[in-house]
Amino acid sequence: MLALIHRFRSDEALMQSYQGGDVGAFECLYHRHKDALFAFLYRSCPRRDVVEELCQDSWAAVVNRAADYRADATFRTWLYRIARNRLADFWRRRDNSHDRLEQVPEPAADNSGGEEDVSALLMTAIGQLPPAQRDTLLLHEQGFSHAEIASITDAGEETVKSRLRYARGQLREQRESWYE
Repeated sequence: MLALIHRFRSDEALMQSYQGGDVGAFECLYHRHKDALFAFLYRSCPRRDVVEELCQDSWAAVVNRAADYRADATFRTWLYRIARNRLADFWRRRDNSHDRLEQVPEPAADNSGGEEDVSALLMTAIGQLPPAQRDTLLLHEQGFSHAEIASITDAGEETVKSRLRYARGQLREQRESWYE
C-alpha cells in the first residue's frame, strides 16, 4: 500500500521521506528516474559498461549525500548534477578525448539513408560537440528548462542558451554534409 502512495508523491517529498529513513521512498525515486538517467549518460558516453558504473556511482552518491539534499532545487536537477559531475570525473581520469569519438560506431559508408545510419551519424556528431555544448543539448533533450540546466552545469541561463544555439548549429551543419 505504501508503494502505491509513493507513486503519487513528488520527488522532493519522496527524498524528504528517504532522509527520514523510508527506504521505499528511495526505491520509488530510483525506479522513476533510472532509465532516463541511463539514457542521458549513454548519449554522453555510449559504452554500456561505463554508463552502468556511472549510474551506480550516481545513485550511490544520492544515498551517501541524502542528508545534504535540500528541496530548494528539484530532486531531478540534483540527481543530474551528480551524474554530470561523475561523467566529467570519468573523462578527466581518462584524459583521452579521442576515445570519446572511437566509442561510437561509424555508420556504413554507403549511407543508404536508413534510420539506423542517421541515428549513428547523429550520435557521432553529438560526440564531437564540445563537452559543455553536448551536455547542455542532452539535458535539454531530457526535458530540463534553461534554468535547470544552468543549475546543473553551474552556468548562467544566457550561457546555456548560447551553448544550445551553437550545438544545434553544429549539428545542422553536420546534417547538411550527410546529404551532399
